[in-house]
Amino acid sequence: MGSLDPNGFARYDQKEPAVPALKIAVDLSTVGLPLQKALHMAAELGAAAVEIDARGEITPQLSRTGVRQVRKILDDHGLRVSSVRYRTRRGYAETTDLDARVEATKAAMALAYSLGAALVSNHVGRIPSDPESPDWRLLVEVLRDLGEHGHRAGALLAAETGTAGGDRLARLLADLPEGALAVDLNPGNLVQNGFSPLEAVAALGPAVRLVHASDARAGGGGSPGEPAVLGRGEVDLPALLGSLEEHGYRGYFTVGRSGSGDPREELSAAIEYLRRI
Repeated sequence: MGSLDPNGFARYDQKEPAVPALKIAVDLSTVGLPLQKALHMAAELGAAAVEIDARGEITPQLSRTGVRQVRKILDDHGLRVSSVRYRTRRGYAETTDLDARVEATKAAMALAYSLGAALVSNHVGRIPSDPESPDWRLLVEVLRDLGEHGHRAGALLAAETGTAGGDRLARLLADLPEGALAVDLNPGNLVQNGFSPLEAVAALGPAVRLVHASDARAGGGGSPGEPAVLGRGEVDLPALLGSLEEHGYRGYFTVGRSGSGDPREELSAAIEYLRRI
């Protein structure tokens, strides 16, 4: 409706700019189906993208023919790859098999790029509390190398949050060249380990390039927490989305199955919950 401004001239109320629709991805590692069937389900649920597990559905050694076949299936379903999940058993500050772990991560980066994704998600391992310690220096050295390789390969490593608070991860980022390491925000992991997702977003800000829309309940008496169905745990997702919006986040929100129930039912409910926020 129109109104008059203080000078008596006509003034027309302007609508607030529309908030962009959330870009939703499905974590295929939680679906429990072969790749082609999982992609079909993700498309039917209305997802825009998928996270592919490079230690499950495919491997970094996938041939060029295999890459073309996967991309064809993705195109047929109107899906993109939001990220490649590549979990290592150990972190990047542990010397056991470190060279092999680094080379495997670099191969996962090449795979991600070949599939059209710009991120490889993994835990970086324990982040030392002392920035002067040898373990800290080793972690920084390895992540700097991975960052340089990622820029050449076209896909960066994204450190999934969980075992350390946002402030400690932010301190690690500060010791690395700008843009060497992205952040995969997993609020459920943070809650399970006694950390605040909102404080993590405040500390990490624009470094957050990927978000796992997860929920959890905190533990008590020194015991760890446990995953929860999205919207039924302690993560304040509406507040989290507001904080991410303030930092200009425009990436994907990845949903996965947290329980042992029907995957289609739980994923559908998670996507619907996100869309209602």
